[in-house]
Amino acid sequence: MRNPKIGVVSLGCPKNQTDTEVMLGLLNQAGFEVTFDNDEADMCLVNTCSFIGDARQESVRTLVELADQGKELIIAGCLAQHFKEELMEEIPEARALVGTGDIASIVDVITAIANDSSLRVVQVSDIPNDYHEDVLPRMQTGIGASAYLKIAEGCDHRCTFCIIPQLRGDFRSRSIESLVKEARMLIASGVKEIILVSQDSTYYGLDIYKRMALSDLLRALHDIEDLEWLRIMYAYPTETPDELLKTIAELPKVVKYVDIPLQHSHPQVLKAMARPLNPERTVEKIRQLIPGVCIRSTFIVGFPGETEEQFEHLAKFIEKQKFDRLGVFAYSRQMEVPSGHMEDQITEKTKKSRRKRIMQIQHAISLEHNEKLVGQNIDVLIESFDDRKKLYCGRSQWDAPSIDNQVYVTDQDGDVITMGEIARVTIDRCGPYDLYGTAVEVATPAPQMVLSGKR
Repeated sequence: MRNPKIGVVSLGCPKNQTDTEVMLGLLNQAGFEVTFDNDEADMCLVNTCSFIGDARQESVRTLVELADQGKELIIAGCLAQHFKEELMEEIPEARALVGTGDIASIVDVITAIANDSSLRVVQVSDIPNDYHEDVLPRMQTGIGASAYLKIAEGCDHRCTFCIIPQLRGDFRSRSIESLVKEARMLIASGVKEIILVSQDSTYYGLDIYKRMALSDLLRALHDIEDLEWLRIMYAYPTETPDELLKTIAELPKVVKYVDIPLQHSHPQVLKAMARPLNPERTVEKIRQLIPGVCIRSTFIVGFPGETEEQFEHLAKFIEKQKFDRLGVFAYSRQMEVPSGHMEDQITEKTKKSRRKRIMQIQHAISLEHNEKLVGQNIDVLIESFDDRKKLYCGRSQWDAPSIDNQVYVTDQDGDVITMGEIARVTIDRCGPYDLYGTAVEVATPAPQMVLSGKR
């Protein structure tokens, strides 16, 4: 048997990253050599994304670049689930495809193609509804101070712009016992922050417990010793009951951060999207029940049929609500979902213009929020050292990895900061998306700060 050295590329969302880490963990456990330097690799495992057009293009570009370097390819994830026939036909370097519901088969797949140089394997279930309750081994690929914990897979909602249910199947929760076991393993490895992810985290438990059980999960995870921060990503507007919000407010380790993609503000656009109405009520309730909360939301501009009046409604909504963190996406047309066939598709030029307008509005809001933190002491999870700036880099409790603000920190005496730990930092100055401060002490345990100013 040939024992190929396996490289890795993980694209797309944090859910994909956890899948990649599980596949690498399984391969490592089985004795395969894994490398993070693809120049050294014989085969490359590429976990792809197919959520929107730009993500597909990035996935295809990555595959072509690796193929041009002579690498054998194992294509996993959403692109493999979405285009299995096309990929095997168009990319001769593709030795195997592994679907979103088949990641636990990765060892068998690579063993088979390593044994037979002429074999090509397609391991893609038509309905990706498999989900393993066992705690599978993981090889972390991200920042060591924090780790994603995928609490469920798939989605039961049918938003008219979203292909995820086709690629990931229906919603399946993991048990609290399984998640606590995995979280304990992550914390034991040195992780300080656990980030809960799924397609819809607030829906958690409805399938296996017949009720939304995210509050119960939070309490169970909160009891883990040495866990500093617990973060929830991807809340759904109609699944944020008072009990959950009060639990977030009550538990000290749960950061006061709510990530809730509202997508739009105008009722007609929301109806066309098959999204919940009255987002302003949801925002008001979150702010009322979680003092000092930071709200992150995402919005789509240029949805089919979006008029200038409806877009202005969204712009005014964002100006009024002053979201702490905000992402804006130009609508990406996909023919596999209902919105792809709707009339009055918006031109790319108009979509880009509308996105730019919203980002300009948010730029001013972000600067205003950050200016309120100047002079305050806040806790910062130190994650890296920026060689160019000669500063440590980390995040506050109000910032998720890769998508939110960063805090650049000076350690004047050179003995305050420890990589991967929480430091106490005085904020000296700010920009719209970054903070700059000086480390003053290590915060143990990390106290919970309250954002200043009315939210």
